[in-house]
Amino acid sequence: MARAREIGIEIGVLPTGPTNSVLDVDGVGIGHTTIHRDEAPPPEGRGVARTGVTALVVAEDAYARPAAAGGAVLNGAGECTGFIGAGEWGLLETPIYLTSTMQLGRVYDSACRIELERDVRVADAVVIPVVAECDDSFLNDCRRMQVEHDDVVAAHRAAMDSRGGATPPPEGAVGAGTGMSCLGFKGGIGTSSRITPEGHTVAVLLLTNFGERKRLTVDGLHLGRLLPEDPQPRPPAGSCIGVVLTDAPVISADCARLARRIGLGLARTGSTAHNGSGEIFLGVSTTRRAPGLSWEAGDVVSGAGLDDLFEAVVDASEEAVLNSMLTAPTTTGRDGNTSEGLDPTTVARLIEELARGN
Repeated sequence: MARAREIGIEIGVLPTGPTNSVLDVDGVGIGHTTIHRDEAPPPEGRGVARTGVTALVVAEDAYARPAAAGGAVLNGAGECTGFIGAGEWGLLETPIYLTSTMQLGRVYDSACRIELERDVRVADAVVIPVVAECDDSFLNDCRRMQVEHDDVVAAHRAAMDSRGGATPPPEGAVGAGTGMSCLGFKGGIGTSSRITPEGHTVAVLLLTNFGERKRLTVDGLHLGRLLPEDPQPRPPAGSCIGVVLTDAPVISADCARLARRIGLGLARTGSTAHNGSGEIFLGVSTTRRAPGLSWEAGDVVSGAGLDDLFEAVVDASEEAVLNSMLTAPTTTGRDGNTSEGLDPTTVARLIEELARGN
């Protein structure tokens, strides 16, 4: 397994950050709990589990000093708790958790418990954690409640510990991405970052679970047409949860504009946002924080100044999709269903052949 750049795929012209991931944004951390279990069904066991939890910590003190945030929806067949509040207030005050559709309630409960334990003020002022989901039921037995409180705590702890990390975080079939499929192959967690000419860092995290193999596009090349058909075809619906983080001082309305550009990156890889797919995106500025939201006008990046940030989001989103697939191995789950890993060697060979005009 390899990331896109390790096999010569370089999306766009902007440079990446040191880890080419969300860890390049100061103060951000990401952690996973992967649940991979093969047991008999109840009462003897808990069945086949290919699921998990991913926690994205935007700032350690987000509840005390919320970050500017905004969201966008490309197609709304999905769920993200806290999304309405972020849109109304323009603020994010909790980590962002990703998981599978049927586990969302459990993760939400645990996220509340984590915040209550971290800040006593939550008991009086309450909190609405941000928890988003994709459907992993092709590989995961979603009839069983596979996620426990300790799994969410472990993902959060790992995210806190990862801040400032110098190496890329795990991608592919990890955490919430364990049971996801993308463009007819194994999908999951993917991330990438860019540095703008002004020195701002922009990073994208995706949970990919969408699309058809025949539409797979890599850096503008229609590779899906050259690959064997999916041996276990499935409906093209799915979902993609996307988060864009930047250290640029951006107001909440423009965080939503950044988030919307994730959809352009997905389209480059072959997404058409099918009727049953949920493409839900959040944008967050880690430097525009309450109570410091009253920036002087000259300090805020806005208007045409956002163009480089927009470019960074689109390119990082496209690359994050590819990373989510190229790092994910073939996975077999519920009822023997199999999601084939996208072989990096095959991708590199096809790109070379197309470049030679073969």
